[in-house]
Amino acid sequence: MGKNLAGLAATGALMIVISWVQTMPAAAQEAGIARGQKIAQEKCSRCHAIGKTDTSPEPKSPPFRDIGKNFPLEHLAEALAEGIVTGDNNMPEFKFGPRDIDAILDYIAEVSAGSR
Repeated sequence: MGKNLAGLAATGALMIVISWVQTMPAAAQEAGIARGQKIAQEKCSRCHAIGKTDTSPEPKSPPFRDIGKNFPLEHLAEALAEGIVTGDNNMPEFKFGPRDIDAILDYIAEVSAGSR
């Protein structure tokens, strides 16, 4: 009977670990989205609508929810790393590191999801 209890305990522990590992990517994704939202709020919300329904304070600035529809996000990663330069002279040039780029893109994908 002792071997059965030990086996059952080991199986239970393994199931807990598997469950925990499977939730890690979702938790990491949510953390990335939250980080991207914070960056967008700090760096972009002065001109861009960063939510799912708000209006851009600067009419020429596209809402984040439209960026994912109108521009392939994988191409935006390079622009964020090298510095986004636009024809609009009022937009400051921003350069972001890889972690911030992933977070911003995760956030843009999240707010774009309901508007596609």
